[in-house]
Amino acid sequence: MQSDDELAARTVRKVGRRLLPFLFILYVVAFLDRVNFGYAALEMNSALGLSAEVFGFLSGIFFIGYLLLEIPSNMILQRIGARIWISRIIISWGIVVILTAAAMDAYQMAAFRFILGVAEAGFFPGIILYITCWFRKQDLARAVALFMTALAVSNIIGAPVSTWILDNISWFGIAGWRWLFILEGLPALVLGVITWFYLSDRPNDATWLEPEERDWLVGVLSRENKEKADQHRSFREVLLDLRVWHLGLVYCTVTIGLYGLGFWMPQIIKSLFGGFSNFEIGLVMTIPYLAALGAMILWSAHSDRTGERVWHTAVPPVIGGIALAGVGFFTGTLLAFVLIIIATAGIYCFFGPFWTLPAIFLAEAAAAVGIAAVNSVGNLGGFIGPSIVGLLTGMTGSTSAGLVALGACLVLTGILTLAVRVQNKGT
Repeated sequence: MQSDDELAARTVRKVGRRLLPFLFILYVVAFLDRVNFGYAALEMNSALGLSAEVFGFLSGIFFIGYLLLEIPSNMILQRIGARIWISRIIISWGIVVILTAAAMDAYQMAAFRFILGVAEAGFFPGIILYITCWFRKQDLARAVALFMTALAVSNIIGAPVSTWILDNISWFGIAGWRWLFILEGLPALVLGVITWFYLSDRPNDATWLEPEERDWLVGVLSRENKEKADQHRSFREVLLDLRVWHLGLVYCTVTIGLYGLGFWMPQIIKSLFGGFSNFEIGLVMTIPYLAALGAMILWSAHSDRTGERVWHTAVPPVIGGIALAGVGFFTGTLLAFVLIIIATAGIYCFFGPFWTLPAIFLAEAAAAVGIAAVNSVGNLGGFIGPSIVGLLTGMTGSTSAGLVALGACLVLTGILTLAVRVQNKGT
């Protein structure tokens, strides 16, 4: 007869193997379809006559549409289930990405980018909510980090693939940057259909678990939910919880750095390695993301092992912010590239520990709204970051001032995180 520890280990392992690789693939495609705009800019900006300010605005307008529907989307997911709603989201954004290839000017591109945000709204917070419904709190940081390594992997894959498309595909006289949107939108359509058949909404529905594994998982997650102070809170009560908005502000400051650097990195790397082709720039860009991939896995595993969350969330963006500000001071040197590597790793190490924080004080029903609210406020940074860099680049003729501003925001992330209070009452 097996012990409870053996049953727990086997069940957690089986759930991880079943869900995390698939969710990882979904997020790789989602993030690539969101940020391939930065790679397209290497050719698109001149083709459409986009200035630095306009490119920064177009990069960020995605997040305005995203913001508006985050909370309603997660509430619908909670009501009808992840399988149906996530499938709908994936297919919708795939269609919009493909149609983006038809944009002929900045106005049309702005419309497509805004609609893409509307289509994708709810995907990320929905997946985070979904993960919290399947993993114990002691396994959560590592599970979230393994899922969110897709942030790094999407760039490791996307940088060389996207830049290769730019340099080598112009079928039927259509420019490579347009084919980039078409070819990278197609996988979402396929994955949306697969999601419908593959995902199970809740542990109760997991026919791929043995009965004793399913009973153990349902039992332990139910007990953890009952221990949370906010088990039966209303929509209004969750939105009035200052901890939710505090976490949203923390997330906003880090996404300013994430997307400000992410959308502009191809052009920054191009300025550092001026003689490189688009494809060679893509290969160089994989280096910071490979470093970030390894760092975020190790850092999140350490957070799970120690059980500490706040310091593990606060320290990496401070280090990353100092490094990113340094890039602005050492532009054009090899040291600048080393600092970009450190800054990227610092930003990415933040995510695994951070997304365990809402689950500490929000039970499942409240988490649907709370996580969406945190993500909604946070993703304002996706508009602010690229726009700041674009505005300051237009004013100064260099990305240096913008990078220093992004670095300051990341340092602020760490300071705000240390002020977080997420403990339950009575603990």
